[in-house]
Amino acid sequence: MILQSGSLEHMFFCQNPFVFAVHHDDHFPAGDGQLQPVERRVFRPDGDMDPKAPWRMYYGERVPGFPAHPHRGFETVTAVVRGTVDHTDGLGSKGRYEDGDVQWMTAGRGLQHAEMFPLKRTDGPNHLELFQIWLSLDSAHRMAEPAYKMLWQEDIPVVTLTDENGLSTKVTVIAGEEAGQSAPLPTPDSWAADPKNRLQIKLYALEPGAAAVLPRGTETMNRSLYFYDGDALRIDGKRFADKSYAFVRADAELILKNEGSETARVLLLEAEPIPEPIVARGPFVMSSEEEIREAFKDYRETQFGGWPFAEDEVYHAPEQVRFAEYPDGTVEYPAKEK
Repeated sequence: MILQSGSLEHMFFCQNPFVFAVHHDDHFPAGDGQLQPVERRVFRPDGDMDPKAPWRMYYGERVPGFPAHPHRGFETVTAVVRGTVDHTDGLGSKGRYEDGDVQWMTAGRGLQHAEMFPLKRTDGPNHLELFQIWLSLDSAHRMAEPAYKMLWQEDIPVVTLTDENGLSTKVTVIAGEEAGQSAPLPTPDSWAADPKNRLQIKLYALEPGAAAVLPRGTETMNRSLYFYDGDALRIDGKRFADKSYAFVRADAELILKNEGSETARVLLLEAEPIPEPIVARGPFVMSSEEEIREAFKDYRETQFGGWPFAEDEVYHAPEQVRFAEYPDGTVEYPAKEK
């Protein structure tokens, strides 16, 4: 049932329709009151990306993160486990999202955006942990109008499963459903928007000794498991140390068993594949090399509509609560911020 397995790197190798995923886990120092780290690192225009460092500035000069940059042809699903992300994009949208929130963004025909990691806490470390998942669009929607949507933590189901020994597994349902509870809807042009594509994004947290059953899917689905935190997990009878992945068949039930002394944390990505070529180069995901070249050309000539902010590195005020502001001026707040 295990088709492929191996060690997990910072960037997760994925199966169609997913392109790749990245797990950011940064133990930033205290902030200086202006959202910048009190400890300084040398700014590197080519990126501060050392995977062995306790924290990174990435491409930020003042605040860690990723200043304005372009995308086309796919979606980003950014799931924040802990910490804060500030969003801005070329349509004039803005937002701040935090612990447990998910941003679902469709780049479609082309969009610039920035994602910065402001250090709000001044009396101690700022821990940021998030997953960013790149999800391809099919050719019918690859050039869709750009859009983004917030899935607030308050609206995302967290289901507790109990095994025959009374031990529990918590399942955070970012996409799909679990035990009759469905995730919030994604953006309308997403591969995930059509139920027949059976797309699931879930985070599993198995207490020591707990077992969880993944239900049977179809013969054609791609199912990927990423064991990113813990000490020992058994997948279909094979024992894995943490920082491991497994691609498994989806046409039978699958048992996950935590055989370690710590909580085992697993990311599940599964879906019916897009029956078309997927070509990824740099910040673009298209259907052919020719379309990739065209994307680079279009960006050089148009900047995908440009950047409406004074600076590429945009972050919001320290006191700003979670919010989402959309291109039409509509401002949305999660329930706890109203």
